[in-house]
Amino acid sequence: MKLNYVKYLFLLCLFLTLPAQSQTNHQANSYAEREDVKAFIDQMVTEYSYDRMTLDALFRVTQPIASVLKAIRPPADPGIRSWHAYRSRFVEPTRIAAGKQFMQRYASELAAAQTRFGVPAEIITAIIGIETIYGKHMGNYTTFAALTTLAFDYPPRAELFRRELAELLLLAREENRPILSYTGSYAGAMGWPQFMPSSMRQYALDFDNDGRIDLAASPVDAIGSAANFLAKHGWQTGGPIAETITISGDGIQALIDEGIKPQRLPREFSAQQVEIQKVGQKVGQKVGDGDTAANHQFSDQPAALIDLITPDAPTEYRLGYQNFYVITRYNRSSFYAAAVMDLAEALKDSAID
Repeated sequence: MKLNYVKYLFLLCLFLTLPAQSQTNHQANSYAEREDVKAFIDQMVTEYSYDRMTLDALFRVTQPIASVLKAIRPPADPGIRSWHAYRSRFVEPTRIAAGKQFMQRYASELAAAQTRFGVPAEIITAIIGIETIYGKHMGNYTTFAALTTLAFDYPPRAELFRRELAELLLLAREENRPILSYTGSYAGAMGWPQFMPSSMRQYALDFDNDGRIDLAASPVDAIGSAANFLAKHGWQTGGPIAETITISGDGIQALIDEGIKPQRLPREFSAQQVEIQKVGQKVGQKVGDGDTAANHQFSDQPAALIDLITPDAPTEYRLGYQNFYVITRYNRSSFYAAAVMDLAEALKDSAID
């Protein structure tokens, strides 16, 4: 009890050091007075034996962050998504150059991760490059405040963010680290690989063997953790990722509507009134000699039909295999997975050059 009281006094002193106006705002808008927050505190105390006074003090010094709510809300006029525009943000000279340097600097660590987890070095590098440009943009929001804002003031995804807030509190306790020391994106993602708290607890590794996990300060921990995440989500060592195709037939939309999880062998597409033909080779693809345009000459693994739409331009189609689907577990977007794949290919090509 004495230790809990000391914790409470520490947080209370932090609160009392705030300017008077700020204190008034905290009291007026205190999360600790809200019934939904009280219920959350009760849950943390009951299910995880979390200290009630510590939680009460934390929520009393935390205010909603308007910029977090602005960033998370969909735009009023979303317009039409464009694959060409999305790709150009990530598969571009700055990330390719920085990625090449990253691969050279951490060549042995990337090779070790590839050996251990089966994930190609260029895929690991591409993910870290897309997420934070190799540690340059990790976010500077206080993670507890950002997640509290989303958990209690953003109803569309409140349940998800309450789970992540609970995960953050448990992570801080496990790491014996002050909860307010965690920083990251407006959505609660942290470190070089932008892991959410739940992913930090499940997949983060001490890959540099220094006795601690630090995804914000250790690129090597980030390398191992990103590879571990993909492996635990079903990455197939040496398996294909996706193949760019041309397509024709009446059943295209029906196949797209089946989603991005692989369900059908490519040779079965003809039964759905769809014919496909390879355009080129992508990272992770194995192409046999004389491989031409027949459905049965694709990889003998289930695939999904992926459409990458650009307004006023032909739609690009890909066959997405299991490894493509695994990348979408990192960010649930076919645009994201395709960009990771293309950046990885550019990095692999530059390394060969």
